[in-house]
Amino acid sequence: MSFFKHNQPILRRKQQSLDIQDRQGLLQLKLSFKNKTLFSTSYTRIDQAFVVWGLISALIFMTAQFNPISWTIQALFWSVLTIIGTITMFKMTHFWVKVEKLRWVLYTWSFLMLGGVVLTDLSIFLGWGQILIHLCHLWLGLSAIGYLVTGLGLCSRALLASATIHILGITILPYFLGWQFLLTGLIMTTNLLVFAEIQWDMRPPIDNYALLTEEQKQFNSEQYKLRQAS
Repeated sequence: MSFFKHNQPILRRKQQSLDIQDRQGLLQLKLSFKNKTLFSTSYTRIDQAFVVWGLISALIFMTAQFNPISWTIQALFWSVLTIIGTITMFKMTHFWVKVEKLRWVLYTWSFLMLGGVVLTDLSIFLGWGQILIHLCHLWLGLSAIGYLVTGLGLCSRALLASATIHILGITILPYFLGWQFLLTGLIMTTNLLVFAEIQWDMRPPIDNYALLTEEQKQFNSEQYKLRQAS
């Protein structure tokens, strides 16, 4: 049996037949004009977490690139935003990862983000020069590890490709001297927002959703058949 679902596109338009765990906290946006739908989309809690981290990444790295704020103030700024992002991610995705039996993925991301903040702050406050001059490498590397772990956990080629993109970003950083924060912010933010706007591949539903009722399991089974048919 193949580890990946090769019959499933790596990226495609968002699916409409969502499971119970995807419907919780679902945000639907629709823009109409004279009874004509101009724009319509939906964001699961996972999508919303991607958006939150995308905005946080943009704020952090654009500020570092374009605003002459002291490193000490930036360290506090980064720390607060990252802690907010981690707590928000936990609240948004906790039910989903429990149902999908992927809590370890959530814990891994939390450890990576908070660990990155600690290393960043120590490099600034204690003058660890080698880390300080490689902050972009550090954050691209931590993100690559996160996408790698998530891609393996979800059997997702899209997420593994994202890990590769972040690694490639590290290799080209030396060619963007003076613009490394901008490049890092663009790579991280673009990846996050793309994943929020499209459907990416992942493993089939697991056999046993222990947290769901029999009715909810039946509903998920029917939704899976609809997705297969479409």
